[in-house]
Amino acid sequence: MKIVKVKDYDEMSRYAADYLVKRIAELDKPVLGLATGSTPEGLYEELIKKYKEGKVSFKNVTTFNLDEYVGLDKNDPNSYHFYMMEKLFNHVDITKENVNLPNGVAPDLQKECQEYEQRIQKVGKIDVQLLGMGMNGHIGFNEPGTPFTQRTHVVELDESTRKANSRFFASLDDVPKQAITMGIGTIMESKEILLIVSGESKADAVARLLDKEEVSEDFPASILRNHDNVTVVVDEAALSKTKKNIG
Repeated sequence: MKIVKVKDYDEMSRYAADYLVKRIAELDKPVLGLATGSTPEGLYEELIKKYKEGKVSFKNVTTFNLDEYVGLDKNDPNSYHFYMMEKLFNHVDITKENVNLPNGVAPDLQKECQEYEQRIQKVGKIDVQLLGMGMNGHIGFNEPGTPFTQRTHVVELDESTRKANSRFFASLDDVPKQAITMGIGTIMESKEILLIVSGESKADAVARLLDKEEVSEDFPASILRNHDNVTVVVDEAALSKTKKNIG
């Protein structure tokens, strides 16, 4: 696990954008796994800027998002499909047919999970999987206790996760209680993983990830220690509680 220490959120976003632009340039048909939430917003802004400057093209890029809320269709402003269109896809030259997100209003959710998994397997492994990390160590919407072998599935959202995401909704009651998420087993098959973490609120989770050696389903992000190619880009605030001396 390579740890990259940056000063703040803005530097984290710039570093992560440079990282992805470099990988897109190196790969013939890049397959990216993408994340949502507040953490990657700055990264997506940087990617749009680089696209407008002619430094990157998304024409050959295929994307798979980690998750989608159950019960929200793609036109709902709180859906992750809507988020991705607004935060990135509407502003770059990606082919919309190459954009993949789970369908949160599919009539058969289990079938949707299976078909999403099949789509990922059809293109081969994800080249670079972008991840954030929840305060309880969740990656994607894989909450503590999720088996490390789990594939794409429907998950009951932890109360702490719903509260953390309630800032995007009118109230906590409006936050969906379920989501479709790419499983940890699927995530771990990615060729490389880019984990971005920022802010003091994530300091306890970062300390647990970096300081403890135990890999446990009680802290889903701990499985990343078993991956051969993980880069963690983390700012000073998020590193404030770790015992490790990271230069």
